[in-house]
Amino acid sequence: MSPFFLQASHAVAENNYVAFTFFIGTMAMMAASVFFFFELSTTDKAWRTSVLVSGLITFIAAVHYYYMRGYNLETGDSPTFFRYVDWTLTVPLMCVEFYLITKKAGGTSGLLWKLIFASVVMLVTGYFGETIYRDSSVMWGVISGLAYFYIVYLVWFGDVAKLATASSPAVAKANKTLGWFVLVGWAIYPLGYIVGTPGGLFGMSAESLGIGGLNMDIIYNIGDAVNKIGFGLVIYALSRSESK
Repeated sequence: MSPFFLQASHAVAENNYVAFTFFIGTMAMMAASVFFFFELSTTDKAWRTSVLVSGLITFIAAVHYYYMRGYNLETGDSPTFFRYVDWTLTVPLMCVEFYLITKKAGGTSGLLWKLIFASVVMLVTGYFGETIYRDSSVMWGVISGLAYFYIVYLVWFGDVAKLATASSPAVAKANKTLGWFVLVGWAIYPLGYIVGTPGGLFGMSAESLGIGGLNMDIIYNIGDAVNKIGFGLVIYALSRSESK
């Protein structure tokens, strides 16, 4: 056995729940990717790109989770940098899904770039506030939050919602479900930012709430798996519904 494998096995045996959730996240994301990729051959041509993107999202996440687990085991620290790299690649792809499901109803490249731009701003400013400019974390957090709520607006009330409603009942239903993922599922990330930055917000720091940085990793890991795999399954179900 390799030293890394022995180290990983020992860490999990010692109730290292953080490493365990990284491991479960890796396996779950990879299994989802295999499922989505294998289902491409039975997916109608009109929906193959959407299912393919779902597989890419979980595959990218699986690779990052593998490295994040190794980093955590080796250093004992939270892999913040690698997590933001993962998010910067996967979250814009999740936004691309909204464009793909509304394209038939008139979704334009302008809408696509709105979603991508907002997601990148949300993540880059969040990274600045959490790691580089922690003394001004509130300012960066506000900018990141505004970009997040702009995406929420587009999905629930803006162009995405209107196009989904005009497309078909199945697309409208899928968009609403995906909207709940964005509104509720993604909400753990700004909450994690709030409690993880100096002073928190309204006294809600990690210390005052009894939430350490590594415990936040457990929450992030579970949230990531639910959000990314769930996102893909909604797209998959939509592709089958529309095919019928």
